[in-house]
Amino acid sequence: MKTLRGLLLGTGAVILSAAAAQAADLPLKAKAVEYVKVCSLYGTGFYYIPGTDTCIKLGGYLRAETALWTNSNYGGAYSGQAGADNRLSNRYQTRSRQDLNIDTRTATEYGVVRTYFETVLNWTSGSYGGTGAGATSYTGDAISGGIVGVYYAFIQFAGFTMGKAVSTFDAPWTNYPGNNFDGLVGGSGSNNGVNQFTYTADFGQGITAAISLEDQTQFFTTNIWNTSGITAAGVLGGNYGSSAFGGTVAPDIIGMVRVDQAWGLFQASFAAHDNHAAYYGAAETSGHPSDKWGWAAQLALSIKNIPTGPGDVVNLQAVYTDGASRYNFQSLANTTYSMYGSTGVAGAYQSIGFAGVGDAVFGTGTGLSTVQTWGMRGAFTHNWDPRWNTALYGAYAQVKYGQTGSALVCAGIAATGMLTAGSTCNPDFNLGQIGLITRWTPVKGLTFSADVTYSHLGQKFSGTAIAPAVTSTAKPAATYQLKDQDTVSMLLRAQRNF
Repeated sequence: MKTLRGLLLGTGAVILSAAAAQAADLPLKAKAVEYVKVCSLYGTGFYYIPGTDTCIKLGGYLRAETALWTNSNYGGAYSGQAGADNRLSNRYQTRSRQDLNIDTRTATEYGVVRTYFETVLNWTSGSYGGTGAGATSYTGDAISGGIVGVYYAFIQFAGFTMGKAVSTFDAPWTNYPGNNFDGLVGGSGSNNGVNQFTYTADFGQGITAAISLEDQTQFFTTNIWNTSGITAAGVLGGNYGSSAFGGTVAPDIIGMVRVDQAWGLFQASFAAHDNHAAYYGAAETSGHPSDKWGWAAQLALSIKNIPTGPGDVVNLQAVYTDGASRYNFQSLANTTYSMYGSTGVAGAYQSIGFAGVGDAVFGTGTGLSTVQTWGMRGAFTHNWDPRWNTALYGAYAQVKYGQTGSALVCAGIAATGMLTAGSTCNPDFNLGQIGLITRWTPVKGLTFSADVTYSHLGQKFSGTAIAPAVTSTAKPAATYQLKDQDTVSMLLRAQRNF
């Protein structure tokens, strides 16, 4: 018994000694946990990244939408199968989108260093892709597939913006004076961001000015056409020749002055755009036209605190371009139009309105002839109460090819023999749009909207044309009346912001 008692006491002493040795190795006090702290320096939603002096904000939205009477979620039935207005035209199209953004700010002795990144993940229902009678298909995102896009990715430091951001030329509302239909003409719009190197100076009292170098190819180039390549089928699609871009040799140069006040804002923008064409023929020995610089000027005005109600606002802008048409027909607007409709002309199968937007045209052995445009757009937004608001919006744009440009285009069209005797050739045109959008926000961050847009294509061709068959839209070879065209589209949307 004494032996057993001795063994137990000895074992206990060993265990206590080992525990004491381990306890001696442990810190006397645990380190403080790095909790996420609110950063109030840059507005709501920012938090300090633990262990750093950098503030971060996460945000985004989820959107589900259906477009009616169009093959596109951001445009009207202006061309292709949508413009054909037949059994190959989509009567609806759906899209789901998730947007995610990351905003970081760090205070330094040189000012705030900011980075911003925004990405979108889209899934869009298929559009009809016609390849001729008996060979049809749908195109678009596959099951469990989709498209990933980068909207913005830029750094801001000491007045400089470097990366993919909204163009300095754009009005603050980009394409959306009334938070409306994507495809409005009448002004610029790089709402998906454009690569740039920009310096912005702040003079105080709400006055800023900026100078910017921006990539021209993504959003600021429409078409440079070699009219020697005109075909009847191309003209029907709104193409006045073969595409004749050369390589990019110069960014667009943009200047902007802006005044922000309690009553609203005023902004004036100017852009210079280099038109750099390819060769006259297939080989470099065929020669080429010299470069020709185009330009654009835009004024924008926003008026707040108007007597119709709290939060109501009027946004207006006007633009003129010469050899830089994309600053009028913005990035989500069509640059070619081919719209079919009814006819009352005996012997004509249907009517058609076609038109094309170019920066410049040329023929073999000629120089570049730039295209002039002007346009305007605006909206009035009224808040009925904190949950309901409506915006009435409109836009207008006019395109003129000038005497030289029109002669080049019409000579090419005449060579095809498509216009009948007595018909008039004139590539000039105008596009008018008017729309109404109403939004309901039953709870904070969740909005339902309905947006209806009417568009009128006023083309300047008259008479009739003998057109070849267009297999992609099932249009037969026939005689067509040259006539203005109209279309209506609608967008239904549900969006949750966070």
